[in-house]
Formats: sequence, structure tokens, C-alpha cells
Amino acid sequence: MTATTSGDYVTRAIRADEWEAVKRLRLVALQDPVAGIAFLETYEDALARPDSFYQERAARSAEEPSGARQFIAKAADGEWVGSLTVLVEEAGATDWAGLPVERRQGHVVGVFVRPEHRGRGILKVLFDAGVAWAREQGAERVRLLVHEENARAQGAYRKAGFVPSGVIVPLGQGDEAENEVEFVLEWPS
Repeated sequence: MTATTSGDYVTRAIRADEWEAVKRLRLVALQDPVAGIAFLETYEDALARPDSFYQERAARSAEEPSGARQFIAKAADGEWVGSLTVLVEEAGATDWAGLPVERRQGHVVGVFVRPEHRGRGILKVLFDAGVAWAREQGAERVRLLVHEENARAQGAYRKAGFVPSGVIVPLGQGDEAENEVEFVLEWPS
């Protein structure tokens, strides 16, 4: 995948040797005030992971064909300011929540833009790159899951063209259970 330039930012897929930058940006994302409802991992857990975890993650998200691709937005000064990853889910499989996957689709995870760079169109360019890659992989749609109380993210995803599908995914059990809402972006066959 080639790089896309938007304003002062370049958006492109990561390279396997960039695992240290992948790790740094993930740790920044997990310190965001809404990280507790935006990610299924804590800062402490991510910090405790060995470097080999990030090396393997970067390698999987950078190689063809891997079924996963991580895209980053980089500022003119070289700082990584945003990221998202697209996973290809195969029809007939079961997703991480135990739900059946009905058709080949992209699943967007790990969406993050540094607060000081939000509102500049970075998320749209990241989504454009991720959706284009998913379509190249034969995906029939792209989906993502967002916490029911993460209004900021839901607004950003709607602005990028995603709409709620009506699917609710419970996180946990009991009276304190929280939910994630599935948002989808579909295109004509």
C-alpha cells in the first residue's frame, strides 16, 4: 500500500521494523482519558508485555498476506499521531466475542488519534486507507465495535460513514455488564 498525504500528514501501512513506534503509540493511546472504554487492554498490561509481543504484532500487521494491516498517520516532524488496524474476518468463522461471521469483512480495531491532532481529518484518511485495504482483500463490508458510552468515538465513526447495525455485544456478565455497539460501513455489491 502506498502512502497518502493529507495536509501535513502522511498515512501508510506500518513496516515490521517499526515495532518500537507501534509500542510507543499504543502506550500513548492507553493513557487517553477514555482508554478504559475504548480499548480491551490496560496501560499496565501493555507496558508489561515483552518486546517480542510488539515485534510479532508489527510483523503480522505489515506482511502480505496476513489478514491484518495497521495504518498510521505521521506528522511532518515524523511523529506518529494516529493509528488504526483492520483485521479480515472470514465468513463462517466465529469472532472474538463468539458471534458468527456471516460474510468476509474487515474489522477495525485500535483506533486512536493523539488529542492535539484531533479535528484535522486524520481519522478520515486512516479510515479511507483501512477500508480501501479491506476492499482489496475482498471484504464485503467493514465493521467496528464501540462502547455504548463512548459518544465521542461514535460521533467520529458516524462522520466517517459508519452506522449502527443493531448488533449489541455484551462485555462481561451480571448487573454491571457493559455493551459495545457494532457500527458498519457497507458498499453496493
